[in-house]
Amino acid sequence: MATNITWHYNLTYEERKAFRKQDGCTVWLTGLSASGKSTIACALEQLLLEKGIAAYRLDGDNIRFGLNKDLGFSEKDRNENIRRIAEVSRLFADSCCISLTSFISPYRDDRDKARELHKESGLKFIEVFVDVPLEVAEQRDPKGLYKKARQGVIKDFTGVSAPYEEPESPELHLRTDKLSVEQCAEQIFEYLKKEGLIN
Repeated sequence: MATNITWHYNLTYEERKAFRKQDGCTVWLTGLSASGKSTIACALEQLLLEKGIAAYRLDGDNIRFGLNKDLGFSEKDRNENIRRIAEVSRLFADSCCISLTSFISPYRDDRDKARELHKESGLKFIEVFVDVPLEVAEQRDPKGLYKKARQGVIKDFTGVSAPYEEPESPELHLRTDKLSVEQCAEQIFEYLKKEGLIN
């Protein structure tokens, strides 16, 4: 870490919250590829914005076109990918925005570190396990990634040749083979209301 830098203090979170009249938090959607994370995050973002609630979606694929375009899919790169997203989502939450992240984030330790980062800043971190049986995810396979992984074209693919560590105690557990996208988004929305994060 650089030593010739100084942290600049500005408004506190509570002061921003008073101005914006809204809490910030991070809703962290994790699950296998094709589980429905991004689709649910899109629906939830639209629902929140329609209600006049500031929200922004950080998507796994989209982030790799910019902020994380220098990273591959090795375990080390996946760790750094999630570390950066944890920092960015924390900044969004600190700005009193509801940050929606949709990343496979396969390693429990990385997600725990993201949670701890938010906790240190006094910010809510809501882990949502977007769960689907592997065979259903493979049947969906909208990008053809499972097929390529099974053929050996894609190495280190989560659920096939790389591990996915399921959350042990997520705030929400959504089975997308049993619930519609709208039902999933509504469940998260209702959870935010129950926690007093939105009205």
